[in-house]
Amino acid sequence: MSRGDHAELAAALRQWRERLTPADTGLPAGPRRRTPGLRREEVARLAGVSVDYVVRLEQARGPHPSESVLGALARALRLSAPETAHLFDLAGVERPGAGHVVDTVRPSVLRLLDRMADLPAMLVDARSTLLAWNPLVEALYGDLSAIPRDRRNMLWMRFGPAGGEGRSLVVDEDGTRERLDRLSVAQARAALGRYPGDTILRGIVDELLRTSPLFADLWALRPVEDRRVDRKSFDVPGVGRITLDCDSLDVPGDDQRLVVYSAAPRTRDAELLDLLRVVGLQTV
Repeated sequence: MSRGDHAELAAALRQWRERLTPADTGLPAGPRRRTPGLRREEVARLAGVSVDYVVRLEQARGPHPSESVLGALARALRLSAPETAHLFDLAGVERPGAGHVVDTVRPSVLRLLDRMADLPAMLVDARSTLLAWNPLVEALYGDLSAIPRDRRNMLWMRFGPAGGEGRSLVVDEDGTRERLDRLSVAQARAALGRYPGDTILRGIVDELLRTSPLFADLWALRPVEDRRVDRKSFDVPGVGRITLDCDSLDVPGDDQRLVVYSAAPRTRDAELLDLLRVVGLQTV
């Protein structure tokens, strides 16, 4: 087997897809299935690529996949670290190395996320890109899978054109956005300091500097701060304003954060979170 073996890549992608079930990835099972494992449409949705792209890859006639697409496929297919490395080798793409953001997800972290059925939870990397999330996060933010994969980033969702992507802007307890704007820029500055050679992160920052005067103004202030425990508010249709505790848990060695939202028992926000589990999940 040589490096950049498209036929072997196609076979591996099919095998990895067929060993998964919808339940493994948090997708509904749907009607009776004719083929084992996930459908190509489901892999495409999870990876943020077109169905035709997945079909062509599995037929060994696809385009040369980029590093970011391979990372998205590895996450969608729940690949282990050695399998992810093998995926890159089969595609003929250099494996991500030191100095670059880790955007592959450990299967153990995905299993942990899958068990968090009662609380909104999501995994973000050092670029603030969403790598994985559970349905309650979509109840807060809207249909994240509908956002183009290269825009599925908290910085872009916050500072992009027309307020970015997603259902609602996350704000402070008093309804203002200034503190969280500053915190987001500070985290981006710190990440770029850790990964100066990461072209994807640099591209996000450079594009926002060109397109968002607010981001550019805050960037020029060089804010330095970080918060792993916070409170954030969301305006959710059918639920109203809900303010939740936000805890960011480090994934050791990968520079990723598991972000979990919760509410203190017997509070109005706890009642709204209960309502979100009913109303919000019906709309995602």
